Amino acid sequence: MNCQRDAAAGPWSRPGPARRVRCRAVSTLEAIVLGLVQGLTEFLPVSSSGHLRVVPALLGWDDPGTAFTAVIQLGTMAAVVIYFWTDLWRIAGAWIGSLTDRSRRSDPDARMGWYLIAATVPIGLFGLAFKDQIESGARDLRLIAGSLIVMGLVLLLAEQVGTRRKELADLTTRDGVAVGPAQSMALVPGVSRSGATISAGLFLGYKREAAARFSFLLSVPAVVLSGLFQLKDIGAGDGPGLVPTVVATLVSFVVGYAAIAWLLRYLTTHSTLVFVIYRVALGLLLVGLLAGGQLEPR
Repeated sequence: MNCQRDAAAGPWSRPGPARRVRCRAVSTLEAIVLGLVQGLTEFLPVSSSGHLRVVPALLGWDDPGTAFTAVIQLGTMAAVVIYFWTDLWRIAGAWIGSLTDRSRRSDPDARMGWYLIAATVPIGLFGLAFKDQIESGARDLRLIAGSLIVMGLVLLLAEQVGTRRKELADLTTRDGVAVGPAQSMALVPGVSRSGATISAGLFLGYKREAAARFSFLLSVPAVVLSGLFQLKDIGAGDGPGLVPTVVATLVSFVVGYAAIAWLLRYLTTHSTLVFVIYRVALGLLLVGLLAGGQLEPR
């Protein structure tokens, strides 16, 4: 099912029993389009969750909701796991070995495992603490428009001040942990998980490709846990329908795999300026449409 909350709710109000949820079936066409959107935007620093709210609004469709958004991200996470399978397997093996063998804790792969866990804790805590707000007020198009613009400018600043000298092998405990709070900002649609973490990496002096690689690896535990947490809502009651969710997830997997390969190649020789321009332009377009009454904020 495709769900939309009562428009009278404020941007950060908690949903109450009086606010009903209106739902309708998601068509196969909508599922394919949203799968393409998820696959294309999950790894680009433009906010996939924001686009999964904006694109339906521009096309006159209902908001697919947070459960649908979280679950179809499992498709793009499968793409990350397959693309980085060798790295993830090596990191997991070294980390598990370090639990019983103290001498292996200095292994770079074992340390990477600890960095990924430590950097995932903040988004897990914030996600649980602000679950109601994320599912309701945070999907307000006014907030998304502002997030697109502000985080676009943050990414631009990171490009300007970052030294871009460090490689992923230079990652320290301080740097790894510092990226965690940045990832938490992506709980707000429009911020972009990859945009926030890549910006943090650039601010810390890492090269674009190194920052992107850590961002992709860091996405695995956070998004998998989020998707599994929301899986219970798929096909049940007011939750999204099973078939369209599966279709969108499969499409996002295929497109997401191609997006990873493209972005890593692109960032070796290009800046993120094109994404900054796109974010700010889309944010301003939303502001104009909202101000003119062509779009409803909720």
